[in-house]
Amino acid sequence: MSNHIKHIFFDLDRTLWDFEKSAEQAFEKIFEKHKLGDFGVPSGTAFHDTYTIHNERLWDQYRKGEIKKEVLRGLRFNLTLKDFGIVNNDLGEAIGDDYVKISPLLVNLFPYAIEILEYLKENYTLHIITNGFAEVQAVKLRESKMKKYFDQIITSEEAGVKKPDPNIFTFAFDKSGAKPEESIMIGDDYEVDIVGAQNMNMEQIFFDPYNLQPHASCSYRITNLEEIKGIL
Repeated sequence: MSNHIKHIFFDLDRTLWDFEKSAEQAFEKIFEKHKLGDFGVPSGTAFHDTYTIHNERLWDQYRKGEIKKEVLRGLRFNLTLKDFGIVNNDLGEAIGDDYVKISPLLVNLFPYAIEILEYLKENYTLHIITNGFAEVQAVKLRESKMKKYFDQIITSEEAGVKKPDPNIFTFAFDKSGAKPEESIMIGDDYEVDIVGAQNMNMEQIFFDPYNLQPHASCSYRITNLEEIKGIL
């Protein structure tokens, strides 16, 4: 890559932060705390797997502005409980509160996350663009000790729109002083991060750690964060 890149925008969840690993650990703690086995839930893993189906569907609705954050936080757990024959909205709300408190404290990063940030910080200005809940992402960045690497943390709540909406990228450029032609986006969600960046004429690095989309159309594609050294 030529040296025209000055600003690097990272996604956080599933790009630097191993979201699934932290979630699985959080669900084990929630399973024990709320004694879900007494309600007939076979394991924390079973609860997590069922939750994931509802969470992905509701997050898609949240991203499109069809439901609000406050609805998403509790509904995904109430629907999961219902799948196990449990109708208890108070329990669902309690689990929802615990999840957003517990999961960001369980630090799990992808291999080479800190090393690549150290490497890039020498020559580039780094930023985060995330659709995740602002208060949760702030804890993740603090607990993982990654906050110091980033100049600007752009959240969808602050911007008022979510990736891949062009307005969140415009907001990020205004806040950071970056220009699209001197910026690159690094993220794991092809439609949200990569297509979103393409629509802004930004270069992109698609992080595909499980090799699920080997033929994705993008500027660069990697399966390991260390590969960024060969690009930037």
